[in-house]
Amino acid sequence: MRYVKLAGASVPAIGQGTWYMGEDPGRKAAEVAALQQGIELGLSLIDTAEMYAEGGAETVVGQAIAGRRDQVFLVSKVYPHNAGRQGMASACERSLARLGTECIDLYLLHWRGQHPLEETVDAFERLREQGKIKRWGVSNFDIDDLRELNNPACATNQVLYNPAQRGIEFDLLPWCQQRALPTMAYCPLAQAGRLLQHPVLAEIAERHGATPAQVCLAWVTRDDGLIAIPKAVAPEHVRLNAAAGALALTREDLRAIDLAFPAPTRKQRLAMV
Repeated sequence: MRYVKLAGASVPAIGQGTWYMGEDPGRKAAEVAALQQGIELGLSLIDTAEMYAEGGAETVVGQAIAGRRDQVFLVSKVYPHNAGRQGMASACERSLARLGTECIDLYLLHWRGQHPLEETVDAFERLREQGKIKRWGVSNFDIDDLRELNNPACATNQVLYNPAQRGIEFDLLPWCQQRALPTMAYCPLAQAGRLLQHPVLAEIAERHGATPAQVCLAWVTRDDGLIAIPKAVAPEHVRLNAAAGALALTREDLRAIDLAFPAPTRKQRLAMV
């Protein structure tokens, strides 16, 4: 597994996402077990949000990390409408309670909302001074948003990125890389849809004795400063995600992916899901 410097810590380039967890009580035990399996396999970064199942995912994460908090780098996100001075303090307290922890390693603004960035940053800094969070960052910010933010304390930008969604490569990703600002890729497998059925990915996977999903994860994390946070519940998918950290794509592989999924040649609107 390759590691990335994030918010003052060394974290695996492949972590664990939790979007859609916590929505079905009948799947809760499997979701908790999957996250625990991932931790044991080295997927120690766990990403969640108060939005996911309206706190349900945070509750799942809290159960999964109980008794092993020191093994986990914990990321959560605040709703934009809660990102003011008063609202964020209350939202963070609720997240901490659901997560069963006293401190979140990295707390992100989920996307831009009505509150001025200056007010949101003040709220983040207050939480950091109180020891409720260690660092803060943003999600779904395009390059103009980051320029307006203009704050070196921002630890990451979490955005949509996979072979079929490469818009950030035109300007946003290079801008972040030039400033050593890590990028966290959500939906690196495009929610396990048609992307994973593409024949080029299948051909590359066959050459490496891997799966198309593993090829996607290796591609997303191919450069320094890139982190992928796939979600998995099935034990085999968790194992394969962890193993993808050892997969190195060749120049031939990368050229084939570029031909199948061309890089952008002009500015594109930031994609979000």
